[in-house]
Amino acid sequence: MSKSLQAIRGMNDILPEQTPLWRYFEGTVARLLDNYGYKQIRMPIVEFTELFKRSIGEVTDIVEKEMYTFEDRNGDSLTLRPEGTAACVRAVLEHGITGGGQVQKLWYIGPMFRHERPQKGRYRQFHQIGLEVFNLDGPDIDAELIIMTWRLWGELGIRDAVKLELNSLGTSESRGRYREALVEYLSAHHDKLDEDSQRRLKTNPLRVLDTKNADTQAVLVDAPKMADYLDDESRAHFEGLKARLDAVGIPYVLNPKLVRGLDYYSKTVFEWVTDKLGAQGTVCAGGRYDGLVEQMGGKPTTGVGFAMGIERLVLMLETLEQIPAEISRQVDVYLCAFGEQAELAGLALAERVRDQLPNLRLQVNAGAGSFKSQFKKADKSGALYALILGDDEMAQQVVGFKPLRGQGEQQSIAWDALAAHLATCVVQG
Repeated sequence: MSKSLQAIRGMNDILPEQTPLWRYFEGTVARLLDNYGYKQIRMPIVEFTELFKRSIGEVTDIVEKEMYTFEDRNGDSLTLRPEGTAACVRAVLEHGITGGGQVQKLWYIGPMFRHERPQKGRYRQFHQIGLEVFNLDGPDIDAELIIMTWRLWGELGIRDAVKLELNSLGTSESRGRYREALVEYLSAHHDKLDEDSQRRLKTNPLRVLDTKNADTQAVLVDAPKMADYLDDESRAHFEGLKARLDAVGIPYVLNPKLVRGLDYYSKTVFEWVTDKLGAQGTVCAGGRYDGLVEQMGGKPTTGVGFAMGIERLVLMLETLEQIPAEISRQVDVYLCAFGEQAELAGLALAERVRDQLPNLRLQVNAGAGSFKSQFKKADKSGALYALILGDDEMAQQVVGFKPLRGQGEQQSIAWDALAAHLATCVVQG
């Protein structure tokens, strides 16, 4: 027997009962970004592999072990995007929209791909919302990104379940001095490091700070601290960021081991973390990458941004039971019609109501059926009210109006008055 077709491991279907919560989350974020003056950009999901090698760094875990890379028919090496910043930088460079110091405040949404071991909250195809800001170099824009996410957590009802961690990586020069001191210290304790950290010591030593190994963490207690190697400019920038967060009243924790997993970060780095999702604790992360545009062939252009994982934040909403009641109901009103003439009249009536109430979720029964079967479908739809059109209603040009949830008697509403009645009742319902 042939093997049944199924989705690739770690690449999941999002089923109809799940999509209302996704749409609620995505819509909430989109409205917030509109209110702050950000514009959406959409990039391809496939890019030349060289883009990610040049931006993320060839010795990062992502490039070395996690990218989905293949040759196309022309022999070009292509990669499914593992993150969005590099693609966004490529796009703004290609189209010249940051030239001449033009400020761009952009956001995007879509799937990313990494070949990781799938587990709850970590998948091979995952979805992110990301923001990138170009040509603003002060701590005020860093603060704005964090303030926006703080407002988002409040709107979603999860503010008490997340914590902000901050660090500064300084400029590339100060980070280079720190890297030398860190390598010297860790080399003296080489035998106490786990195997992965020993490998990173030669390729990407700052990532050792991010280890989850308890023995290596013990070694890091007395390791040099990045804060001691910051240049004056980076230190002033970081103090400016903290002052703005203090002014707004956003609590944060300084984490000297926070380095992020990508090579292009400088100065500010931050993560929003939670203890509600087990091992996958980061729900939003980002920072400043002032040298990335130049590194990718553009003129010196400052940049800062973040990305948030949609799967993890949707999971948080479910875990914390912060799901608005209205999004679980996909239908407000269900129209039942009995007989061909009633079906025809019902279609016309439904369209008139939709003209007057474009936001009303009105479902018309399809497939005919008995009185009992249509009411069963109306109840299963989750609708608040059923509309009834039969021979008697047709003769009087009224529609039966029956509450399906809670108290209330069935009544007859004239066709001309139906839209106004529904506007009142559905809002109240």
